[in-house]
Amino acid sequence: MATATSIETVPSYIQDAWWTPADGARSTDARDASTGEVLARVSAEGLDLAAAVHHGRTVGQAALGTLTIHERALKLRELAAYLNGRREELYAISARTGATKIDSMVDIDGGIGVLFTFSSKGRRELPNANVIVDGPVEVLSKDGSFIGEHIYTRIPGVAVQINAFNFPVWGMLEKFAPAFIAGVPTIVKPATPSGYLAEAAVRAIVESGILPAGSLQLISGSARNLLDQLDYRDMVSFTGSASTANLLKNHPNVAHGGVRFTSETDSLNAAILGPDAVPGTPEFDAFIKSVVTEMTVKAGQKCTSIRRAIVPNGLRQAVIDAIGARITERVVVGDPRAAGVTMGALASLEQLADVRSAVETMLAAGGELAFGSLDAPRVTRADGTVDAVADGAFMSPVLLSWADAEAPAVHALEAFGPVTSVLGYDTHDGGDVSEAVRLAALGAGSLVATVCTNDPGVARQMVTGIAAHHGRVLVLNREDARTSTGHGSPVPHLVHGGPGRAGGGEELGGIRSVKHHMQRTAIQGSPNMLTAVTGVWHTGADRTAAGSVEFGAVAGAVHPFRKSLAELRIGDAFASGLRQVTLEDITAFANSTEDTFYAHTNAAAAERNPFFPGIVAHGYLLVSWAAGLFVEPEPGPVLANYGLENLRFITPVAAGDSIRVTLTAKKITPRVTDEYGEVCWDAILHNQDGEIVATYDVLTLVEKEDTLYK
Repeated sequence: MATATSIETVPSYIQDAWWTPADGARSTDARDASTGEVLARVSAEGLDLAAAVHHGRTVGQAALGTLTIHERALKLRELAAYLNGRREELYAISARTGATKIDSMVDIDGGIGVLFTFSSKGRRELPNANVIVDGPVEVLSKDGSFIGEHIYTRIPGVAVQINAFNFPVWGMLEKFAPAFIAGVPTIVKPATPSGYLAEAAVRAIVESGILPAGSLQLISGSARNLLDQLDYRDMVSFTGSASTANLLKNHPNVAHGGVRFTSETDSLNAAILGPDAVPGTPEFDAFIKSVVTEMTVKAGQKCTSIRRAIVPNGLRQAVIDAIGARITERVVVGDPRAAGVTMGALASLEQLADVRSAVETMLAAGGELAFGSLDAPRVTRADGTVDAVADGAFMSPVLLSWADAEAPAVHALEAFGPVTSVLGYDTHDGGDVSEAVRLAALGAGSLVATVCTNDPGVARQMVTGIAAHHGRVLVLNREDARTSTGHGSPVPHLVHGGPGRAGGGEELGGIRSVKHHMQRTAIQGSPNMLTAVTGVWHTGADRTAAGSVEFGAVAGAVHPFRKSLAELRIGDAFASGLRQVTLEDITAFANSTEDTFYAHTNAAAAERNPFFPGIVAHGYLLVSWAAGLFVEPEPGPVLANYGLENLRFITPVAAGDSIRVTLTAKKITPRVTDEYGEVCWDAILHNQDGEIVATYDVLTLVEKEDTLYK
């Protein structure tokens, strides 16, 4: 046991330096969840919160602004790889929170995995720039000289992230990653009971030396006045209780001052068993496994845990028996440092008291104890002995059964621990499961629900019925039971959040969450000005074209395919001459490709088609010819064509018509880690009368420097 003089205070990391309060500051004890041992004191008394916010807005914003989105994404990948090498020390600290090795992996490995995912998605789905174009151009004048579109740019303040006690690493990194990609500095405020683990993760991040100055700060301890320092430039992401979220939402700087606020709060998530999923089916087995997993992982202290198991009335007892049997067979409660333990302690004795009190209230409101006990369980100690542990926050898994499936308490009260309720529903004529849908909706908004069925009709009715009440729905059956990430596992690619009681916010969701840290702005102006702002060429903007002078080329201009990225500029273009299409060309293409659709081969049928004047050229023939018209054949900076995007055929081309192509460098994206980058070319085909035949984007890989063939 640590002595009073040896107990240290968990430090904060503010203004790129470690900080601890003065001696004698008021503090809160952080305890080992399994033994009650005081591990550290937590206090932020005397911390200059205004200076922390100012540091983020100035130093952090400036440092992150020197990097592009891709450069920031690469730093995330580097950081993830570094943290992978320090997982074991974080696991050891995590065990003090009551987390088993699997719990710790969900928290720590899951958080690191978010960094890897956002690094990859940031480089694949976003430009190597700091402006993101959102959607197509809107033409606002007849001659195209005045246009508009939307762009995203990063918010100019800080992202304050207030996290819950149950996931001190994942909860921090899943918020930090998209903010960092967006270029917004983060101030992290972890929950006190497990904040020492968040501090250890931040210490490892700082020691890596990877992040720019001011991009991450940590407040260990109370930060009651933090929102007083924020304004419309800033954002708050909160995870915790609905009551605290409501207090924060009503803060003057949020309610009236424009501080962006998103929250993820209490959630009475449901798992619904379809009437087809009877004992002996893979779906029934998958359902039981899922419920027990969600009851016991992190000792049920997950915002995504299953709180309500909604099952056909005829299967209620079978479900209760199967859940009890699986818990008895597989769950060993104890200190996570002991061999064989599968469920650890709750985060604190205070949390244990809250959960027991919630269960007692539910029992008084009509719930019946179907499995488990509120008595102190016998647990496995760290030394392997089995006994009751008075100082540990241990609790047995508890399953409640409700005769009245509509009892208000079961749909309103969350016991944030290893507690689940079983509710029954009746089906109606034709397998109608509307009663199950209605029960799920009584949760008044949840993060996630599972629908367990192998009946497509049941899946369709349940999902469409409950989707608007949930942020995520998992459809679980025999086909995905082995590969599913599970009911309670948010993935960085998909939205995490939910309506109503769940907080009404959104996190994760891939690039969506990056854009949550950015402002969408409508910009209007001429094509030249919007090209300058976005770094993307707009139709009507200036260009320098090589090729056919008749169609706008500049005499002596260099073909853009002869330019490396060091030489190529937005607006560099090539304009070809005309090439005539003959009936023989169309027939030969039809025969060689076996695309003998009647519009290309049957004159009488083609003439009856309201879209065609008679036999017309294949669209893909025209695109192929266009490549022949613009390609520079000699080896050089252009390394490969890797695709087309946004292809549209607009005007048919009949035998005897001619086509020409104009190719313009639209967007240039150098790769940070490679000797080449991507160039997106605007391609437009015209006929001999100047009518647009087709539009599309050509994607190529181009050397940064023209070295391979010199």
